[in-house]
Amino acid sequence: MAKPNRLNPREGDADAVKPLKRQQRLKLQAEAYVPQTIDDCAADIRRIGDLQRQITVASAEMNDAIAEITERYQPLLEGIKEQIKPLQAGVQVWCEANRHDLTRGGKVKTASFVTGEVQWRQRPPSVSVRGADGVLLLLVKLGLDRFIRVKSEVNKDAILNEPEAVKGVPGITIVTGVEDFVIAPFEIETA
Repeated sequence: MAKPNRLNPREGDADAVKPLKRQQRLKLQAEAYVPQTIDDCAADIRRIGDLQRQITVASAEMNDAIAEITERYQPLLEGIKEQIKPLQAGVQVWCEANRHDLTRGGKVKTASFVTGEVQWRQRPPSVSVRGADGVLLLLVKLGLDRFIRVKSEVNKDAILNEPEAVKGVPGITIVTGVEDFVIAPFEIETA
């Protein structure tokens, strides 16, 4: 008789351990804390203010620590950057002098070394406009309107002023009656 396989009840005898049926999990939303009296509510607002101030203090301490770390490492980083500059310049000069061999006569734009690679990349053309208002007027005067982009967009302010005019227009929904609940603990401004 074959030895029963306890991991797979289909093999072996009927006494094999059967996998447990997973029970359905009940998903309930966690209950929120709710103050029970006006005094509890006032105490909670105070606690919210205290916690918000703790966040402000901790953020300030964190920023101070970041500033100290930056100040400590800045000279080191600047020194390292200064060591890199002449090396970069030297590598570029050597690669430019040997570009034909490195790019196999211009067939490739990347040259691989054991320790890394160098690349020659052509930047795409770009346009720089100085004095945009004057350039726009000049383009109109010269009849070059095709180089002027006119932007059309929905005027939401006008819709809010005349909501009945757009009633039923697909894609436009006017949201009204939204109420925000704001808790503002009292604080004294100090100079």
